[in-house]
Amino acid sequence: MEIDYRVGTAEATGLPDVSYDLVTAGQCWHWFDAPKAGAEMRRLLRPGGRVVIAHFDWLPLPGNVVEATEELILTFNPAWTLGGGTGLYPRWLTDLATSGFTGIETFSFDLDVPYPPEAWRGRIRASAGVGASLPPDEVERFDEALGRVLRDRFPGEVVHVPHRTWAVVATRGRADTPARRIPR
Repeated sequence: MEIDYRVGTAEATGLPDVSYDLVTAGQCWHWFDAPKAGAEMRRLLRPGGRVVIAHFDWLPLPGNVVEATEELILTFNPAWTLGGGTGLYPRWLTDLATSGFTGIETFSFDLDVPYPPEAWRGRIRASAGVGASLPPDEVERFDEALGRVLRDRFPGEVVHVPHRTWAVVATRGRADTPARRIPR
């Protein structure tokens, strides 16, 4: 398979109009300017083309390792606002509808992802609430504290972390169907 890699933004790809059957956005829609990215996807797709937006989130449930981890993140980074998620993103439905997409459908499924404790620590060190926003010495202190939490509260060779995959699929209408503007 030959792949032609391009660098661009979701809001202005520089790719040709009405040339694609499928556009996907995985684990990234929340970073985009939704009205501009939606318009760009609509511009790229042929009539009847589809867009898929998907996301994969850990689930903080009472007493689980995610809840304990998020509590610890907030101890080190009180400004962090990404905790407490449900893995559902209803705003994305409106984003697509206002960009002129129809036939909007969603699906989700939950699964437990097994992590050895060191792998969970690595995953969290790389997260937005820790590695992407704390200075290196605080990341190290956080990691040591998370190691203690795992040893004390979640001992064992594997930590089971519940996750939800959630996706929305929508279709670009006919070429002459304008994007709708829904007042906010």
